[in-house]
Amino acid sequence: MKTLLILTTLLSVSLTDLGSGLAQAAERYGNRPPVIVSPDLTAPWLMQLGAGSERVDQRGRRRQAAAGDQPRIVYRERPAAFAPRQQVIYQRPALQRAAPLVRSAGMVAPQRPVRSIDPQFLPQMVAYDTRERPGTIVIDTNSRFLYLVTGNGEARRYGVGVGKPGFEWAGEHKVTRKAEWPTWRPPSEMIAREAAKGHYLPASMEGGPANPLGARAMYLGSTLYRIHGTNAPWTIGYAVSSGCIRMRNEDVTDLYERVKVGTRVIVM
Repeated sequence: MKTLLILTTLLSVSLTDLGSGLAQAAERYGNRPPVIVSPDLTAPWLMQLGAGSERVDQRGRRRQAAAGDQPRIVYRERPAAFAPRQQVIYQRPALQRAAPLVRSAGMVAPQRPVRSIDPQFLPQMVAYDTRERPGTIVIDTNSRFLYLVTGNGEARRYGVGVGKPGFEWAGEHKVTRKAEWPTWRPPSEMIAREAAKGHYLPASMEGGPANPLGARAMYLGSTLYRIHGTNAPWTIGYAVSSGCIRMRNEDVTDLYERVKVGTRVIVM
């Protein structure tokens, strides 16, 4: 009887403790704390659990929850070391056509130096005392002037380029042919001479702005010499040619319109 009473008392105390524990558990886990997950992928992959009435602020410090606080996700600033890098876009350089190892000297216009033509070599009317008849062309290779005699002690004067040393000549001829934008056919002697210097001339070159004969040509007798234009106007006033008399394109065009086939030409 005494044993039964002891067992009944122990059972009553256990049930009371169990009920109290269940009540405390219900109170403790009835409202689950919010789950706060860091969006920083570099941080340890841990779920941060708030402890009842405490929350975690943006600096990772705990604070007392105010009444009516709502669960929220706390974002941490991403370390500077993991800041997104600027995207660098690589641009391929434009393809450039390789320059040929051998270039024809007659197919490209010469590069222009920084030099302007002397005003004295521009066309102008000048006093010119001569016994030659009007319409005669007189070329003074020493002074680099071409005179078109007009009569009355005057002449129209143009600046010219003349033969370089070793290619000077003098004589009297007539204009036997005239051509506009003439085709250039360098003589074989010139081709061989330039090839020895590493300059390869074409056998023939159609007329055009890059053509060394320029806009107009007046052929002298049966010789290889001509009065012609040029693709290098800055050479006017210098001894640079292979014997031909060169003029600016606008000047040779003006002279071309003033003379006829059969005009007398004196080179001195």
